[in-house]
Amino acid sequence: MIASGFTPTRSGQGQLWRWQSGSFVSDFATALQIGRLLGGSVFIPHSLLRTQLTLSARHGYNPYDSLSSAMGVIMKVLRFAAQTTQESIGILLQDGVLNFTEAFQAFQLFDQGVCACPISSPVALMEADLFTVEIFSRVLEFVDKHNLSDKFKVRKYKALAPIKRPSKILALGRNYLAHAKESGYHIPTEPIFFGKVNSAVIGPDEPVVYKKSLTRVDPEIELAVIIGKEGANIPEADAPAHIAGYTIMNDVTARDMQRVDMEQSSPWTRSKGIDTFCPMGPVIVLPDEIKEPVELDLELKVNGETRQKDNTRSLMFKISKLIEYISSYHTLFPGDVISTGTPEGMKPVFPGDIMEAHVEKIGTLRNPVVAEA
Repeated sequence: MIASGFTPTRSGQGQLWRWQSGSFVSDFATALQIGRLLGGSVFIPHSLLRTQLTLSARHGYNPYDSLSSAMGVIMKVLRFAAQTTQESIGILLQDGVLNFTEAFQAFQLFDQGVCACPISSPVALMEADLFTVEIFSRVLEFVDKHNLSDKFKVRKYKALAPIKRPSKILALGRNYLAHAKESGYHIPTEPIFFGKVNSAVIGPDEPVVYKKSLTRVDPEIELAVIIGKEGANIPEADAPAHIAGYTIMNDVTARDMQRVDMEQSSPWTRSKGIDTFCPMGPVIVLPDEIKEPVELDLELKVNGETRQKDNTRSLMFKISKLIEYISSYHTLFPGDVISTGTPEGMKPVFPGDIMEAHVEKIGTLRNPVVAEA
């Protein structure tokens, strides 16, 4: 990885820093000094970057004194693409997106004197313990303080699925009482969860493909929890500390196929995991904006007509309990998704329909349905 003239290189003597001229230095401080003198900068591993951020946070920064706070809006993080930039992490603004990936690099270079490799994935931020309110707020403060908003603002962009390929997507079945009753099956006494295939993930405005072999497809609006910190056997009381944020998931289901599988005591994998059957987005809202008990209104509309409407207070198994239960069987990793279940209102969609899944404080996930070519 090259960062403004330096290439970190390993040898028998450990980590070396090579300048473009080909000379080597083994001392990080010396490399930093040379980089400053020659107008360059230094690559540092995320572990050192995190340490430096933690230390500097103790010297006068107010993480909430930021552009986002001044705007009086909920901080919403997203993955996006634009014509002028590669896939990046962004912070949603009233008139566009702040390119956090680029702003974070500038913050490190000008505020910290170092330059890390660009981080364009929310999961990479989570793995480095940098997907936090403090980090986002401090970068926004830096941008606001130095009048850099226009430099990093992107007005034309495409929102992508917030997590491109989660290592696990675990969804809850029958977690709303009314939905459990309408399904015609027993009321669960413990959480029922199943996996969705990560290749089914699509983002906002991407089409759900209605395959020719299917006879009924149903949308299901759900609040999804994104895990930010690895853990197994997580106690219920500790569960909130493992949450990176919340988003919306549409648990699209091939209903007739699911019924056949259930009658044969087969898994739900194929009916739930067909390509494009996991729309997700449009943003991640951090947990400081959505606190326990999580009580958010949900509404699914198809062609403007309300199909599902409820509040997450109706969840039979609450979010922290779900994390405790699921992590007792499966280690959870940053970027894993737990979708908390859908309320009543199962009705089919058809090619040409427009699905809009709205969750309070998060926004609206919109996806069209198209026929398979």
